[in-house]
Amino acid sequence: MCGIIGYVGDQDAMETLLIGLDNLEYRGYDSAGVALQNGGGVDLVKREGEVNTLKAAISSLDIQGSSGIGHTRWSTHGEPSDANAHPHTDCSNDVAVVHNGIIDNYNELRVQLTEAGHTFTSDTDTEVIPHLVAEKLSEGKTPKEAFTQTLTALEGSYAIAMVLSGEDTIYAARSGSPLVVGIGDDGYYLASDVPAFLEFTEDVIYLEDGDVAILSETGYETIDVEGNPVSRTVDTVEWSPEGAEKGGFDHYMLKEIHEQPTALERATRGRALTDARMTDGGTAANEIDPELIADVDSVQFIACGTSYHAALYGEQLLADRGIEARTSLASEFVASPPPLREETLVIGVTQSGETADTLEALREAKARGQKTLAITNVIGSTAARECDEAMFIRAGPEIGVAATKTFSSQVTTLAQFAGFLSDDPEDLPAIQSELTTLPDKVQQVLNESEAEELANKYRDAPSYFFVGRGTGHPVALEGALKLKEISYEHAEGFPAGELKHGPLALVTPETPVFAIATGENEDRMQGTIREVAARGAPVVVIGDGSVTFDGATDQLTIPSTSPELSGILANVQLQLLSYHIASLLDRPIDKPRNLAKSVTVE
Repeated sequence: MCGIIGYVGDQDAMETLLIGLDNLEYRGYDSAGVALQNGGGVDLVKREGEVNTLKAAISSLDIQGSSGIGHTRWSTHGEPSDANAHPHTDCSNDVAVVHNGIIDNYNELRVQLTEAGHTFTSDTDTEVIPHLVAEKLSEGKTPKEAFTQTLTALEGSYAIAMVLSGEDTIYAARSGSPLVVGIGDDGYYLASDVPAFLEFTEDVIYLEDGDVAILSETGYETIDVEGNPVSRTVDTVEWSPEGAEKGGFDHYMLKEIHEQPTALERATRGRALTDARMTDGGTAANEIDPELIADVDSVQFIACGTSYHAALYGEQLLADRGIEARTSLASEFVASPPPLREETLVIGVTQSGETADTLEALREAKARGQKTLAITNVIGSTAARECDEAMFIRAGPEIGVAATKTFSSQVTTLAQFAGFLSDDPEDLPAIQSELTTLPDKVQQVLNESEAEELANKYRDAPSYFFVGRGTGHPVALEGALKLKEISYEHAEGFPAGELKHGPLALVTPETPVFAIATGENEDRMQGTIREVAARGAPVVVIGDGSVTFDGATDQLTIPSTSPELSGILANVQLQLLSYHIASLLDRPIDKPRNLAKSVTVE
């Protein structure tokens, strides 16, 4: 969940590292640090707090070098502090390491190293790594041998980058946490996510579990931990550098909300059922192999967070077509696996393709012999490579921690997938026809929304409740999650019919209820709205502007569209509402406390 950046080449490494850390800060912002190899040692600077705090510390120092590593942290072992910030070094400061993931056996290794005379200065699991490397070097091992032999001693998940005193070389390895190499005209880059170096190069190598990469000014090599060469393809990233910038918006989240019309166009364009199989590189990323779904009689979704809500939406779309589907939280799938038939297709929905819980669940499904499909945003991600097939949502880079455009693109992709599975030959063309009009309707919502005015009206409420039916239910859950994530206010989502079975006890005249009255459930929502209004609570309806809802206090209108797609439009209104409430409360919208963008630890 943390961010790694590395550079070796003929440019100033410090400038590159700081740009990379700025680009990666969405992955963690408890602390940050850099280590540069200066020819006679390793210069290390790290600070608790955001990257700007680190920059302020560096501004008064004269640190130069052509190779280095940097890190922005989301804490797992040890509280945020200067001491616990990465990079971590050995006793002599000759070995510097940054690390994402968790070293499960760090306590055992720490005891062994302490007994061997090593002194530790942090509470982190990471610190054992540079000390292990230093121990191997003291035994006469080469840097490559010391690094690879250290890897064999580690248990857990990791993405690691290391620099050594006296060497313009970066050593890196991946096992269960993402790491990508960038190949530029002026050097080589390393990062946990492509946006870190996207302004420098679009040519990348996605490392796979077990890979070791060694980068120098003159080239790179990829090997396994035993030193055997491995071959990895060079891919060209289609994202533009501008796509990872704010573009004049106050926050990435607001920019990404406004990018949804374009994202939905990309998600819809040209997708087809074809005999051409997809490849890891996504050469047939517009297509899905009919063999994958030929014998499918049921679908098992696995996902986390916002992707879980998108999967619930997809479950309803399939159920409406008579296709058996269920959705499990990925974190519960392995612990309490549901029964799966041979004909059950397991679909992992994951924006990054690197979500640890979802990957573990997908691997469990494959171990049980199930066909697997990834619905993800990232070509070359672990989920895309390990699943039998992948459908890419093509939303472009999403930097804001709170997912927005990726939810809409996931639901759009799932709607097309439901059309693929449908027995009705007219179903898919009808869905695709409706989807072609959806971007313009989302733009209409963005242009005409009154969410900011309602945010002003309800900004001081003690609690917020969201209710919906059918596809409106996952939209209610997602609306509540967005508000919780970025405003820190209490919010809950419920199926509308369940409100009277307990949650209604929480409703007061001070608690607004947001009713998602979309699609075919408009009439049934009318009873819920009256039920809430009778308790004196304000009711905000999110629904078709041509429909009148008795008892509603306010309404956020959406254009008329297909009943099964109207939830996408309703969700855009709720995203805007959450954004404006959080903005009025002066919350750090792109960097909500305790959260990070890509959850790569379990």
